[in-house]
Amino acid sequence: MADLITAGLITLGWRERLALPQLGIGLLKAKLDTGARSSSLHVDTLEEFQRDGAIWLRFTMHVGRRQTTHICCEAPALDRRAVTDTGGRRTERWFIRSEVRLAGQHFSVDINLTDRRHMLFPMLLGRSALDGRFAVDPARSYTQPRPLPAASDIP
Repeated sequence: MADLITAGLITLGWRERLALPQLGIGLLKAKLDTGARSSSLHVDTLEEFQRDGAIWLRFTMHVGRRQTTHICCEAPALDRRAVTDTGGRRTERWFIRSEVRLAGQHFSVDINLTDRRHMLFPMLLGRSALDGRFAVDPARSYTQPRPLPAASDIP
């Protein structure tokens, strides 16, 4: 039965490199987690502001664990929803929608913004983003080459 479900899907490892080009992030390590419904992105700071009558979010983050410079990103707020973390605690989190580039595919994902500084990966890609696109083999990692910038990303 599992073979029928995964037939035609790209198989990825439990950790992969991806890009979030709309946020200016060309390379980011992510944990692929079929047990988590939503995707999460680490932010160090987060503030709301108004632009053209809509709520936008401005946030800073480190792309890698050893990187000392912050990246500043802005995105329109999609929603604010309750999320239950692995410890069973429910918190309200802001969500954005952003394009993800992974394994030669480009697709939009709803991503919640949270403090993941104590986690190994700045991004968690949940099952809502993976469903129908990828199968995950927990015995593998970094199965895909680093994402290449799209022609539209090059000045």
